[in-house]
Amino acid sequence: MSIEIKTNTAEPIRQTFSHTRRRFGDKPATRYQEASYDIEAKINFHYRPQWQPDKALNDPTRTCLQMRDWYAVSDPRQYYYGTYVQARARMQETAEHDYAFCEKRDLLTRLPEAQRQRLVELLVPLRHAELAANMSNSGISADCWATTITQAHIYHAMDRLGIAQYLSRIGLMLDGSTGTALDAAKRQWLDAAEWQPLRRLVEDSLVVKDWFELSLLQNLVLDGLLYPLLYQKFDETLSAEGAGDVGMLTEFMRTWFAESSRWVDAMVKTVAAESPENRAQIEAWIEHWRGRVVEALAPLAEKGPGQDALTAVQQEFATRLAKLGLFNQ
Repeated sequence: MSIEIKTNTAEPIRQTFSHTRRRFGDKPATRYQEASYDIEAKINFHYRPQWQPDKALNDPTRTCLQMRDWYAVSDPRQYYYGTYVQARARMQETAEHDYAFCEKRDLLTRLPEAQRQRLVELLVPLRHAELAANMSNSGISADCWATTITQAHIYHAMDRLGIAQYLSRIGLMLDGSTGTALDAAKRQWLDAAEWQPLRRLVEDSLVVKDWFELSLLQNLVLDGLLYPLLYQKFDETLSAEGAGDVGMLTEFMRTWFAESSRWVDAMVKTVAAESPENRAQIEAWIEHWRGRVVEALAPLAEKGPGQDALTAVQQEFATRLAKLGLFNQ
């Protein structure tokens, strides 16, 4: 007795959802495309915002920059919710291992008092700046246009909350979880002369109305100068002084900055290349805020890695801008 097995192939009526088919054609779409493109509502809003009656709930005119299609901006990491959560889970697993290692061996409490004091004065207060970055990116996500941009900013906002929590844990590890280091760091943020220029800049950023300008200020200019200075150059200074263990606790920040810079650069490069008017406005915003950021970081550099480190960071940032097609003429 023989058994003959036959197979039939069922051809799908369509290869993907309607919104991705209209944009990319009737072919299988990636998960990122399905979850990111043409999702944001454009019509049939029930009311206009009472706080801004001249705008729709989702309104591309909340920035003065013009794009034929804001969905031209995409995330090179291809992050939608699923891939974002998976990537951060892997990073958090590594970070938690490093923090547990340091906590179990009391590595920070064994540092000399002078080095622990430097961390309280120059590292832990950054948690307040990170919480402001969380607020800024949440506001950008509320105001910006196109899901590919909206989701990148809200993921960024959640990342900043996580970084603030890691900085708080560093403060607790410095004093054996008594909270005195966090209180001292808060006093630094509120009262120390070297922190007031950055605090003033952060507070000014919270009232910037144009969401793209705010994203440039926070995610490109401020982060592009602060992270290399206080998470890379300062870490090198600490390592040279025998406090290399601190680098285990800030590795998450350095890895995150290198990764997140990719989507920030992609967004700025795409929007600047759209038109000469966009590029001119972006360059004007960067030029304005870059001076403010350098001024704010100068006293922190003086107390930490030194002015030479700040100069080197500025040169690296100028190179980054040139790669984005900015300030080349």
